[in-house]
Amino acid sequence: MNANTSDLSVVLTVGNSMMGDDGAGPLLAELMTLKPVAGWTVVDGGATPENVVHRVRALRPRRVVVVDAADMTLIPGDIRLIDPADIAGMFIMSTHNLPLSFVIEQLKEDIAEVWFVGIQPDVVAFYFPMTEPVTRAVNALYQRLEQWRGDGGLPWLVPDNAADGNE
Repeated sequence: MNANTSDLSVVLTVGNSMMGDDGAGPLLAELMTLKPVAGWTVVDGGATPENVVHRVRALRPRRVVVVDAADMTLIPGDIRLIDPADIAGMFIMSTHNLPLSFVIEQLKEDIAEVWFVGIQPDVVAFYFPMTEPVTRAVNALYQRLEQWRGDGGLPWLVPDNAADGNE
């Protein structure tokens, strides 16, 4: 571990709680604030996570897990790790100003371990409540944090072209 790196892990949540299931990230931030997880801190990036990258870097974490609702054409509530290299080439729903690939690349300049966790939304629309499958997924992810090792044991999203054998 780099001498400038702490033992702290950070969850950077992304999303808008006024947009139904896009509030998955803010809900996780709320859970972590109300009942902190040992070894972890949370930074709520809201709809503009690029505005808090400096706060995450200042913590000098050994690991960052970025969590956002992501339309991966899966069953609502499904959770997947997404390779940051695949974000730009895939159609991933985003309600944010800059692509998350930009934010992740910024974090990787200083932090060795950066993971992107997507939660499949069902309804993303103004003033809609969060659906039950997404609420359950957020709670499951929250429960997993304390035992997180490596990639957290989460399944990886396989881009459609890889599943079809097309490059």
